[in-house]
Amino acid sequence: MDNLKKYLPLCWFVSNPLELVRSVDFLKQNLIVYFIIEFFVQANMTDDPIESFYEVGLELALTFLFIAAMLYFNKTLYAYIQVLTAFLFCSNAVSFFIIPVLVWLTVSENTLSYYCLGLLLLWDYALVTYIIKRVLSLNVFASVAMSLFYVAVTYAGAIGLGQLM
Repeated sequence: MDNLKKYLPLCWFVSNPLELVRSVDFLKQNLIVYFIIEFFVQANMTDDPIESFYEVGLELALTFLFIAAMLYFNKTLYAYIQVLTAFLFCSNAVSFFIIPVLVWLTVSENTLSYYCLGLLLLWDYALVTYIIKRVLSLNVFASVAMSLFYVAVTYAGAIGLGQLM
């Protein structure tokens, strides 16, 4: 619970991911929650649990590799646990709100549900941009470009590799 309180301000663009506590146990908990949430979302979209399992696994592997490469080239690989935890925690926090909106969208297909989903996805993207900006000490434009590259590599890459399997 203490780690939750330390990582939560990150979702409001307040704390620095490099200054957060390093906890492998908290990383594992976030990894499990992330996998369950992403599996639920993927299985809902594809209706194939095996394909969803592979795609979520590939997405996580690509996330691990992207963050490791990003930190390696920045010579801040020592912060791998904190940064990976920050990415997963922020995604889990946003997903906490996305799941009910997806259920609402599936049931009603209301226009407002699409707007809410778009805002939540924008929040998730802004969090990734913020984390990259703070970790790499980049300007906003470069952070946005790196975030776009991250999204393309992890999500589109996982879908592409999943289709090859």
